[in-house]
Parts: sequence; C-alpha cells; structure tokens
Amino acid sequence: MAVVLLALQRSGSAGQGAFALTAWMAPHVIAAPLVGTLVSRMRRPRLCYLGALGGFAVAIAVLATSVGRAPAPVTLAVALVGGSFGPVVSGGLSSLITGLLPAGGPRERAYALDAAVYNAASVAGPAVAGLAAAVASPGAAMLLLAGAAATAAALATGLPYGRAQPAAADNAPAGTLRADLAAGLAAVWRIRALRALTAGTCLAFVGVGGLTTTTVLLAGHRGHPGAGGILMTAFALGALAGSLAVARWRPPLSDPRLATLALCGTGVALAAAALPVSPTATTALFVLAGVCDGPLLTATLRLRAAHAPPPVRAQVFTLGAGLKITAAACGAILVGAAATLPPPLLLLGIAAVHLAAALLYTLVRPREEGPGGAACPRAPLPDAQVLP
Repeated sequence: MAVVLLALQRSGSAGQGAFALTAWMAPHVIAAPLVGTLVSRMRRPRLCYLGALGGFAVAIAVLATSVGRAPAPVTLAVALVGGSFGPVVSGGLSSLITGLLPAGGPRERAYALDAAVYNAASVAGPAVAGLAAAVASPGAAMLLLAGAAATAAALATGLPYGRAQPAAADNAPAGTLRADLAAGLAAVWRIRALRALTAGTCLAFVGVGGLTTTTVLLAGHRGHPGAGGILMTAFALGALAGSLAVARWRPPLSDPRLATLALCGTGVALAAAALPVSPTATTALFVLAGVCDGPLLTATLRLRAAHAPPPVRAQVFTLGAGLKITAAACGAILVGAAATLPPPLLLLGIAAVHLAAALLYTLVRPREEGPGGAACPRAPLPDAQVLP
C-alpha cells in the first residue's frame, strides 16, 4: 500500500508502484529454494538470516527514495533484489522453531503463536502504513517500514541458532549446490504430505490474492464505497483471533483435518458473504471467514515441520512461502482481468477456490489419522528415503 501511494504522490499514477510490487513478488518462487539451500549449508546460519533481513530493510529504504524519481528499470531492479529476501522473512524463520522446542504441546503452541504473529502483522502493517502516509507522507511510511525490517534484523541477532540447528554442520548435505536444490524440491514433491499441503494452500492463496480487490469492488457494488478496507480488516482480525484460539485451546483434531476444516469454513463463510445480506452481516461473515482461515497457517507450519526431512527443512519452509506468495500474485492478476464481472460472482469464485483447495488437499494427502481424528505415530516416510 505504501509503495503504491508513494508512486501516486510523486508521479500522479499508481502504475510504477504496481509494477514495483509485481517485481517484489515475482522472485519469491525462484529465490525460495536457493535461499533455503544456502541456509541449510551454512555453518553460521545467523549470518544468512541477518543478511536477508538487513537486505530486506535496505531494499525498502532504497525504494522509498527511488519510486517516482529514479528510472523505472532501476526501481524494478531494487524491487527484484528486495523480493529475493522475502522467503526468509515469510517462512525461513519459522523453520527454526522445530529445533528450539521438543515435539508435542510446546512446539505446537509455538507454531500457533507464530501463525498469530503473521496474522497480527497483516492487521498492523497496512494500518501503520496508512496512518503514517496520512499523518506524514507515503515516503515516511516506507522509511518506517524499512525501520521495522531493520529492527527485525537487530532482534534476530539474539536468536539461539546454535540450539535451533545443533547438527547443522553434520546434517548439511555434502553434495553440490545443484544437488541440494534438487533435494529440497524433491522433498516437497515426493513426500506426499508436503505435496498435498503445498498444492492445497497454493490453490487457496490464488483466492486470497484476489480477495482484496474483490472486497473493494463488492463494497462499491453494494453502495458503500470505501468499506472494502473495513471488510479486509474484519477478515484479518478474525484470522488473528482464530490463530490465537488454536494457541490457547488445542482443538481435538489432527493437523490435516484442521487444515481441511479451515479451508472449508473459509469457503462457506465467503460464499455466504456473497449473498445479498446486510452490511453488518457481511462484516460478520468476513470475520467468520478470517476465524476459519487463521488455523490454516498454524496447521501448515506444523505439518511442514513434522514431514520435512531435517537437512532440507529450511528449504521446505521457504519454498512453501514463496509458492504461496506467487499464487497470491496470480490470483490478483486473475481478479484484475475479470474485474468487469459482478463482484458477488467474483467472491463466489474465491469461495469455490477455497472449497476446491480443501477437496484437492483431502484427495492428495496420506491417510494417517487414527480413530477419532487423533494423529497416528509417524513412521519414517518411504518417500523421504529416496531423496538425493
């Protein structure tokens, strides 16, 4: 939001900001496996994480000065570099939790809290950027975001990387960089639980990527222009509440079933919001959709940690995050191309995508729950034995 506002202020058109955002998201899917591989190979992963977070901050600061002033190719190049650090921010740090806490309740609660932090940021980030842009300027908002990223880099110096990855040097793949990249991609593809999770969540994020634009169009269609931001805030607050609830009260469901239920609940709530109901009911349904969506990230993080082989765990987390962001970008493009359709129909389409994601995940995932939905003890996965 800040970069689009900045481009609009300096050039009178949001076009350069939109192109910069596209350049920022584009490298995620390409950079994700490479970043994850470098983290897993380094004897001092602290340097990799600090470098990525620091580069993230510097790229935002440079964009604050270059958008609308520097030639477009320069701005796009900076955005491409900054986006390459994105997988560490959006997924790489989460891979550390597995080594910090023992399996069971403490680790599950930690991943639920980790998901809650992501959802809290989705609420606070746009609000802080919008407030700073209104009170000061869009450029000041960008610099504030750069300062937040720099603060994250400073805080990351205190993380116990040694305890998080006690066997990093011993477990690091001994092959070439190409072989290590292949190992991470092979883990996501060959291990059925990871393949199902990645396919299902990426399909859902195609819908999530188009939700903001659709919500803005829906609010205008119903005679309340400007209320789209309220609906998206309601969705984000619901997601925060849902993830916090999972952290506080562990539902009696296995993580695969929790993920399926979250996808179905989000789809049903959004489908109901597409019906001609009152503004209050629409807002309540967006809150409900968010409440259902919040546990999905919790279940996703836990399932990645449970099924990713230790040598490629960081790659699995960064690759999953990168693919989801790319899927969201595709969803935004699709909704933009179909913006002439009635907004309720677009929202029904997003709801259908979530339900299709639940079906896809259910069909592809392995059957490993016992009676009552409790997870059976996991034996070593045969797929994991054929990794390079």
